[in-house]
Amino acid sequence: MTLPFTAAAIRRAVSSGRVSASDVCQAALDRIRRADGTLNAFRYVDEEGALARAAEIDRRRDELVQLPLLGVPVALKDNICTRRMPTTASSHVLQGYRPPYDAAVVERLESAGAVIVGKTNCDEFAMGSSTENSAYGVTRNPWDFERIPGGSSGGSAAAVAARLVPLALGSDTGGSIRQPAALCGVTGLKPTYGSVSRYGLLAFASSLDQIGPITACIEDAALATSVLSGHDPRDATSVDAPVPDFASTVGEGSLTGLRVGVPRTLIAEGVEPGVLRAVEAALEVLASRGAKLIDVELPHSRHGIAAYYLIATAEASSNLARYDGVRYGVRGKGADGTLIEMYERTRGAGFGAEVKRRIMLGTYVLSAGYYDAYYRKAQQVRTLISRDYEAAFEQVDVIALPTSPTGAFRLGERTADPVLMYLADVFTVGANLAGVPAISVPCGFTGDNLPVGLQLTSRKMGDATLLRAAAAFERATDWHERTPPGVTAAD
Repeated sequence: MTLPFTAAAIRRAVSSGRVSASDVCQAALDRIRRADGTLNAFRYVDEEGALARAAEIDRRRDELVQLPLLGVPVALKDNICTRRMPTTASSHVLQGYRPPYDAAVVERLESAGAVIVGKTNCDEFAMGSSTENSAYGVTRNPWDFERIPGGSSGGSAAAVAARLVPLALGSDTGGSIRQPAALCGVTGLKPTYGSVSRYGLLAFASSLDQIGPITACIEDAALATSVLSGHDPRDATSVDAPVPDFASTVGEGSLTGLRVGVPRTLIAEGVEPGVLRAVEAALEVLASRGAKLIDVELPHSRHGIAAYYLIATAEASSNLARYDGVRYGVRGKGADGTLIEMYERTRGAGFGAEVKRRIMLGTYVLSAGYYDAYYRKAQQVRTLISRDYEAAFEQVDVIALPTSPTGAFRLGERTADPVLMYLADVFTVGANLAGVPAISVPCGFTGDNLPVGLQLTSRKMGDATLLRAAAAFERATDWHERTPPGVTAAD
């Protein structure tokens, strides 16, 4: 029997009784078993727990039939807390750690009928743009095993692109959902900051972090966002606002009359020719279907990378101070002397090079004598970037940019040059600094047959507009239907 792959199709099939949740779950586990030895997309697979959950859904199907994610297999980035599975943020410092609680998004997924099958690999503590910084090995891109899948949610993006699961969650601090989604040829949404609870997300940079879905199509992204969104009093940054029924709105919109802002000055330099051609072609599709292209300016976005890597590292140096070998996680071997020695041994052995680099940079910019020159100045630039977006959205409904300036680069190509690696986020950090929603949708391929993503951004709480626009673009193209070599959309 051919089983459906998309989350929406699985939900319809399971709720109607045409297929069982157990069959869908077993098919996903079989795909993971066959493919993940090469990809290394998963850190942990909970086969026993997932099958038990699927069997429970089958027993209670008549009672649960209306649930929006009934029987849908889901993977979670390894920085999202789960009681029944380890949560390590792909770091040695949390090796084997099992949280005593579930993240808010885990609660929402399970309440919606989802079957959580495991945890995906990521850059350590979500710090990276290639998933090469994991303490547990690199994840490979399903389109080319010698290339990176993007990061830091590379495991989640690779798992969806390889059709191991139809839905995976990532976290996005400076582009960590959208960039890997683009490089793997799938859809990735960073919702408005505060619209999805961060309770249970291992913090990297608290004013920037946001959880969101990675999927194979816009319908699934909208369905997942409807489930994930909503006020949570356990998260002080959670927005108390009504949640639109995103899933019902994506089929309603067209591109006619949509005002699309194009910051041409920003994308004039540094974009790989194949990426630029694909994005320009996508803009032509938007225009041919009735959208109005309007040139806009985001003048301070050229300072976005510098501001982001000061603010994010400053917050990281504070957030990661809790990993000291005292309360949880791994204690460094031989740390039996002074308290300082225990800290040094634990953090020295537990953290990888990139995490140490960012902690040291963040500590430096917060130190006496440098706070005003660096951190305060970066926050001022952040305000200017936010104002640029606000001014642009007075003229347009969405802003279009490449998601990444290049296609997926080769494994090891940028590991020796952190600045070059950081520039992979040049088009994505602005949405995090401004707190606005942004989505990456497949829009073509480079000359090397590597996926390219079109990024659309909208105003705060404009997630419904964003999803409608992305859905209309998706209906006008077939890029989202392309799969990596050897991968089929259904099992």
